[in-house]
Parts: sequence; structure tokens; C-alpha cells
Amino acid sequence: MEGLDALLSNIWIIFIIFTLLVPRMQQWALDRARRRELVNLGVKRGSNVITLIHRQETLALFGIPLAQYIDIDDSEEVLRAIRLTPDDTPIDLIIHTPGGIALAATQIAFALDAHPARKTVMVPHYAMSGGTLIALAADEIMMDPHAVLGPVDPQLGDQQGTYAASSILKVVETKKTDELDDRTLYLAEESRKAIAQIKGVVRQLVSDIHSPEETDKIVDELVSGKYTHDFPITAEEACKLFGDCVNRELPREVYALMSLYKMEARPRRPSVEFVPTRGA
Repeated sequence: MEGLDALLSNIWIIFIIFTLLVPRMQQWALDRARRRELVNLGVKRGSNVITLIHRQETLALFGIPLAQYIDIDDSEEVLRAIRLTPDDTPIDLIIHTPGGIALAATQIAFALDAHPARKTVMVPHYAMSGGTLIALAADEIMMDPHAVLGPVDPQLGDQQGTYAASSILKVVETKKTDELDDRTLYLAEESRKAIAQIKGVVRQLVSDIHSPEETDKIVDELVSGKYTHDFPITAEEACKLFGDCVNRELPREVYALMSLYKMEARPRRPSVEFVPTRGA
């Protein structure tokens, strides 16, 4: 019995060590594969390839989730990568993001815009909100034919919710001042500032490669609140809006890289679910 107990104890120790090591080994192998695709793309295009990819991923053992983490290339790391790129080396920035804090996106956009060599932003799936703002700093935007960008109109939030700045101003315009509370008046004032600031940022980013008329159109389409904040601007519409700087194809290596970013490791569920009802 003592021998059996010792054996079972050793098995449990080995199992615990195994479950601790497997996620780390999986992540190491994943990072290595991603690095290989980045190197391949960089060599092919003669560029420094940088990623800004926001995904939540799951590491699993035998299909059982063991660890979850947010895989986010920190904005400081992106800024550092841009800054350390030699002036004569092109930059390819792969973006996959639903958006984020305007400050970080603006910092990255200005840093990319200031790089002397050619800048290309690649969008395999979507680059919404702040992702679109960064894309505006590029000399070329390469998009999958079914990828989308989005409006960059400011969103203001407090404990009660998040609201489009343009919608707050619309409410103020339709009511008399004495019918509005102090909170709404405050949000309206902040909305005016936010819209003016983002318009200035967009204008600064696009005016060097677009005419004044084209710049005005881009600012109006993206910032004025013409669309909801999650409205998808397709590759086709982006071509109409931005012109020749949009290319509706991506290198094969970008797709290979994105295949290494899996949201979760669990069996695929049906994409459509419904409850059947009996006829009368």
C-alpha cells in the first residue's frame, strides 16, 4: 500500500508540474511562430513590421482552458518600436483593434506620421475608432477586401454611460438652456472641445497627401457624427474616401500571422441558434 501511495503521489506531482509547464510551452511556441511570420514579412517587404493586435486568448490542456490573458501590444512598446526604426527603413504596422483611448491612438498616429520613410498600415479584419486614427497617418492603407475601418468621432463617458459628443450637442441644440441640467451643459462644453480637437488631429494627419477639399470631406465623414461610432467603413468605401492610398489586398504572411491569434480554445459553437416552436 505504501508503494501504491507513493506512486499516486508522484503521479499527482508530475501532473501538476505538467499542467504548469504546458501553458508556458504553448505560449513559447506561439510566440516563436508569430515571430517567424513577422520576420518573413519584414524580409519580403524590406520593412520593420510592428503589430498592434488586441485579442483575448486561452491556453488549454486537453481542451480544458487553463489560462486566459489579454494579448495587447502596449502603446508604449509600439511608440518605442517606431522610434527605434531607422529613418530610411519603411514601417509596416498591422492593426487589429476595436479601438481604445484617444490619447494613446493620437500618440501612435503622430509618431507614425513623423517617420521619414514609407509607412503602411495593414488591416486584416478591423481597425475601428483609434485604429482608424492611426491608419490615417500612413502613406498606404492595405485592407482585406472585407476588412473595415470606423468613425473617429469623440465619445464622452461618465458613471451613467457613454455618449457620442455630436449627439450631446444635438440634444443641447433642440432644447432651451433652462430645460437642461448642469451635467448636460458640462458634457456639451466638453463635446465641443473634443470634436474640435479630433478634427484638428485628423486634418493634421491627412492634409499632407490630400487636397483641402478632400481633407474637409474626410474630416466631415469621420468626425462629425454622421454615423454611429461602430459603423463599418468597408474597404470599398475607404477607397472612395481616401483614394489611391487604399490597397484592397494583403500579403499572405499577414493572414498566416492572424491565424496564430486564436480567441479561445473550445469547440466551435453554432453561429446561429433558435428555439423551434410548434405550429398552431
